[in-house]
Amino acid sequence: MKQAISPQIYSRIDNDMYQYDGDQWWTGNNVYHLLKGSVNPCRFPYFLKTYTDVLKRNPHNKQAIEVGCGGGILAEEIASAGFALTGIDPAEKSLDTARAHARIYNLNIDYRLGTGEEIPFPDHHFDVVFCCDVLEHVRDLPKCIAEFSRVLKPGGVFFFDTFNRNLLSKLIVIKLWQEWKSTAMMPPKLHVYEMLVKPSELRELMQTNDFGKIEFKGMSPNINPLKMVHLLRKRAKGKITYEDLSDQMKLKESNDTKVGYMGYGVKKG
Repeated sequence: MKQAISPQIYSRIDNDMYQYDGDQWWTGNNVYHLLKGSVNPCRFPYFLKTYTDVLKRNPHNKQAIEVGCGGGILAEEIASAGFALTGIDPAEKSLDTARAHARIYNLNIDYRLGTGEEIPFPDHHFDVVFCCDVLEHVRDLPKCIAEFSRVLKPGGVFFFDTFNRNLLSKLIVIKLWQEWKSTAMMPPKLHVYEMLVKPSELRELMQTNDFGKIEFKGMSPNINPLKMVHLLRKRAKGKITYEDLSDQMKLKESNDTKVGYMGYGVKKG
């Protein structure tokens, strides 16, 4: 079973970027644009379709929490679908940005300081937990999964996405997207290979914490690898923007979980 990350490994990841880049979530030519343009169009329709069509639930006023909400890029879609949403994050500057942006669109989202390891709510409080782009950043993944189960009502749903850990994901996520300057589209310390999460590890943690009916789906680029490299090189040279990149390189639901994947689990009871 996957254990908590050692201090030596955890010191290599730059989670502080969410503090000093907190005002960049909705503006500018930056990597956050990919979350809006490339990632959300893949994951949120899957989450909503699963909740309404597969699980036969109505999102209206269901109590939901997004753990690691950042500047609110996914949170606003969740709230717009009808969920009564709370968003927690350890980065106050990102929360300030999220609150300000939600006010512009009259979205009633309760943003609070908090972490996945210590969710500031009582047992059995939420109908849904969302945790996206976060599992690969946390120090103590087993503690987080236990907390998600604790705050969920019996029958509640946990939705997630993250990156797999294998040679292919190391090549793409760590090398191609982060470390190689000619193609990098992310900061070099945004992800650490040892902190990526295998589906088998996540499944075991979920089963240990009373989740059943577990599903994993791949998140795959809609273009071939050569085209992806070509676009990444153009972006790195300043010939196209992040918006241009997200317009041409989108993620799609697939059965290939070797790099990125998403899914859900239902708490027993």
